Amino acid sequence: MGVVVPLRRVPSPEVTDAELVERALGGDARAKEALYRRHVRLVTGLAHRLLGGNEVDDLVQDAFVAAFERLADLRNPQAFAKWIGMIVVHTARKRIRRRRLKRRFFLERSPEQAIEVRISHDAPPDVATELRTLYTLLESLPTDVRVALVLRRVEGMTVPEVAEAMGLSPATIKRRLQDGEVLLAARLGRQP
Repeated sequence: MGVVVPLRRVPSPEVTDAELVERALGGDARAKEALYRRHVRLVTGLAHRLLGGNEVDDLVQDAFVAAFERLADLRNPQAFAKWIGMIVVHTARKRIRRRRLKRRFFLERSPEQAIEVRISHDAPPDVATELRTLYTLLESLPTDVRVALVLRRVEGMTVPEVAEAMGLSPATIKRRLQDGEVLLAARLGRQP
């Protein structure tokens, strides 16, 4: 096999996000591409864990478009990853709410149909059953409770980090997390 040579030169890892943001603000398309390549896995993973289903690719694209359109609003250019994560969280919350509204008016699949799309046909039966249970529980939670639990429990964020990502106070996040724990315990038939 031959050596693969990239068509475009992607800035080296020594180039900071702050430098790439400054270049992108100056109109450098390669800097935007480098920011995208550097953070697309983070954004995709977060989008998948928050939203799941067929909307992940759209959410990723919308997040990067919004980030590049509002790049001048970024106060700390080195915090690009954290900032785009906040955009993903905000956009996912809106999409979850919109999805629930569409389901009420029978304009979108039922949660059960949407869950089946997320589970691989190759998954062992016990894993598929566990995933169905987990996704069903998440789908049943209020949007802000669901997002707060995913950010805290799955992403491992601290309460202040979750609060910042969701644009809510730490006290509100603590209440959402407590509500989520109570709801999950009740639905699993356990004591909170």
